[in-house]
Amino acid sequence: MTFRIELKVRDYECDLQGIVNNGVYFNYLEHARHEFLYANNVDFAKLAADKINLVVIRSEIDFKTSLQPGDEFYVEVSPERISKLKFGFRQRVVRKKDNKVAVEALVIGTSVNEKGRPFLPNEINDLFPLGGSK
Repeated sequence: MTFRIELKVRDYECDLQGIVNNGVYFNYLEHARHEFLYANNVDFAKLAADKINLVVIRSEIDFKTSLQPGDEFYVEVSPERISKLKFGFRQRVVRKKDNKVAVEALVIGTSVNEKGRPFLPNEINDLFPLGGSK
């Protein structure tokens, strides 16, 4: 299952070179992951109230081309199970006008309980089944 959101580059996200600053792509990726989780009925506020925290433990990002002010783009999110206690998000940032990939990423996470120990609550376990991506 691939989830997709559409966004537009804002001027203040760009550096002196007139391109999106590399750190901003992490914001795009995070926003898309959160929207993916919300769309799949994973409620961050409820998890936090239950003392369950979703955490990123690794990010890999490959920069392919640069976005510029005003560029419309979309971010794809494809979930995959990494291991018994880890889940991943394969993500792409793609410029709409020519479908050129700006960024490819893999973000790996887990969740921790109130004692800081990794475990996966049911709503995450169900979203990232063992044995393959959904």
